[in-house]
Amino acid sequence: MSTRPTWQERPTLFGLTIKGFLLTLIVLCMIYPIYVVILTSVSTAQAVTEAGGLVTRPSGLSLDAYRELFGGGVVTRAVLVSTGVTVVGTAVSLGLTILAAYGLSRTNSLFHRPLLFLFLLTFLFTPGMIPSYLLVRELGLIDSYWSLILPSAISAFNLVVMRAFFMNIPGEVIDSARIDGAGDFRILGRIVLPMSKGVTAVIGLFYAVGYWNAFFNAVLYINDNAKWPLQLILRQYVQQGMNLVPNTRTYDTATGALPPNLAIKMAIVVVALVPVLIIYPFVQKHFTKGVIIGAVKG
Repeated sequence: MSTRPTWQERPTLFGLTIKGFLLTLIVLCMIYPIYVVILTSVSTAQAVTEAGGLVTRPSGLSLDAYRELFGGGVVTRAVLVSTGVTVVGTAVSLGLTILAAYGLSRTNSLFHRPLLFLFLLTFLFTPGMIPSYLLVRELGLIDSYWSLILPSAISAFNLVVMRAFFMNIPGEVIDSARIDGAGDFRILGRIVLPMSKGVTAVIGLFYAVGYWNAFFNAVLYINDNAKWPLQLILRQYVQQGMNLVPNTRTYDTATGALPPNLAIKMAIVVVALVPVLIIYPFVQKHFTKGVIIGAVKG
């Protein structure tokens, strides 16, 4: 009987077949809903009616649902708002998280333990919706894009992960840089960050996806419809039937009918989903190294 660990055993043909089948099944379960959503979004009213709802087979393709969305300018403006908030918010959050994590990873830094305790305390207690709203109002941030960024600028979870990664960097490397006369900001920019590309990419993706998908802060703090981000516009349309094209309506070029509401809703889902699907493959390779290694030491 072999005493080697299971992961060191030679794989059998039966085992490979079972694993391949299960992985294929999982992939199909993930891809099929996306396929149906995309196909329904580019289907004509006749195809949706014949399918009785979601379309699973291509029939009568049309881009009129997307013309309907972007024709009135509401969705286009919301996409620009969401893109700006995501880019600026990710940069601000990533910068603050890197600075805080580096400071807290140095055990001899000023107020190291009290500050770390305050950050960890947010895992258990949150200020609540009303105090947060009152604070934002007193700061004069109502109807400001900064109200979509500053209240969620730092995530305690992301901070702890990045701090743990920084603590894994050998102290001898930092000490040698100090002997050569480098200051903290030079050490952070020239030594620590180049060695932390994986965790930085992962945390940046976490922040970017969070800002892109966020809508609740906009519900609380943004009263001007022109400043609504994409997710809030889409939520208003799906739940309350908000008219995204106030002046004109786009007709289906194939049948002369209006694009079906279901196709428009699926087009909304595609618009919200595509940016994350595009960005994720470029960052996915860093996940194991960036998060798992960063979470080993606390």
